[in-house]
Amino acid sequence: MSTMKMRQSLAQIEQEFLVQREIEEQRRVHLQRTAAVRSRQRWHARERKRSSMRFYVLALTLVLTVVLVTVAMFATLYLLLA
Repeated sequence: MSTMKMRQSLAQIEQEFLVQREIEEQRRVHLQRTAAVRSRQRWHARERKRSSMRFYVLALTLVLTVVLVTVAMFATLYLLLA
């Protein structure tokens, strides 16, 4: 009789272990997915920031080029007409 209780008890313990293992596996997969999503979000945020910085540098370069060409053109015109 006690052997039967022992077997049932071991079977219950084994079943609980399998259930816990499945729960931990699901938790691990969920954590991996969450970490991957956060990583992609950080990457996109960095790319957005980097892209906007490149745009501002490009715009500033164009404005400076226009100003320098205009100044050089008028300086040359002044020298030619003076």
